[in-house]
Amino acid sequence: MPRLEPLFFQPVLKAYAWGGRNLERLGRALPPGRTAESWEISDHPHGPTPVRAGEHAGRSLAELQRELGADLVGQRSGAALERGRFPLLVKLLDANEWLSVQVHPDDAYALRHHRGERGKTEMWVVLHAEPGAELVYGLRPGAGRREVARAAAEGELEPLLRRVPARAGDVFFVPAGTIHALGPGLLLAEIQQASDLTFRLFDWGRRDADRPLHLEQALAVADLHGSGGAVAPRRRPEGRIEVEELVRCPHFVAERWTFPPGASHAAHLGGDTFEIWGALTGRAELRTATGLWPLAAVDWALLPATLGAVTLSAAATTVLLRVRAR
Repeated sequence: MPRLEPLFFQPVLKAYAWGGRNLERLGRALPPGRTAESWEISDHPHGPTPVRAGEHAGRSLAELQRELGADLVGQRSGAALERGRFPLLVKLLDANEWLSVQVHPDDAYALRHHRGERGKTEMWVVLHAEPGAELVYGLRPGAGRREVARAAAEGELEPLLRRVPARAGDVFFVPAGTIHALGPGLLLAEIQQASDLTFRLFDWGRRDADRPLHLEQALAVADLHGSGGAVAPRRRPEGRIEVEELVRCPHFVAERWTFPPGASHAAHLGGDTFEIWGALTGRAELRTATGLWPLAAVDWALLPATLGAVTLSAAATTVLLRVRAR
């Protein structure tokens, strides 16, 4: 049995038209040109991330998933065990320009029409926002399917879009079917189902053969009545630590933990679920039976489901994101 320890990954960078250079702020070494996304934890075939250090250095998450099975993902992730795929994907995004207005399908549609893929429900945590930054979340009230189809086909969807302000610290939950787009000046972390299915409705006048629109598919899966704004976190104390539940959906639970100086949290992973801990600000330490690992902003650790006892501690104020399977 391979030794279980916290897993840290080498990101996979993605260059898209809307990206920029802002991921350098988060310590990512970028190639020349625009970088839009950094896939931080992924076993998706479009960007599998290798372990960057430790016992499993150089091995991909997909390889570890096949070898470790339930010891990695836990008993809650039955579908992931059946598929042999890790259920979630963690990204950093630099929206230097408007992303396309898009929609993602749910699991049922993906399984029917795109074998090997799943639906895509996601959430965003805004790490940085320029003054006046905004995003698209849903449509203006009263927009009907026929009106939306005509506007999308004629490239005139913009007046129907519902724009929402976005500020650092805001959290947005984006269920499958939600029409959405990120606006310029946003740098954020994204937690999503491990899927790469995106249907574009509108692309702000871009004419790029590599970025086609998918009007029929998008309209087939879109929830035209979906609307909302930033999540209102549910707070609870955990000793000296403030815990905010951000999202609880069928695919994952995400919380934001704020550690004051000197605070620590002890837990035991006994096989129920994996946990992902990401340092958004500050610096923490992870201690297990096999060693001590630093976790500094902005970085992520995947804790295998049968890791056992683990303690997180912070010498200075530190904000962490905790994600686990539902």
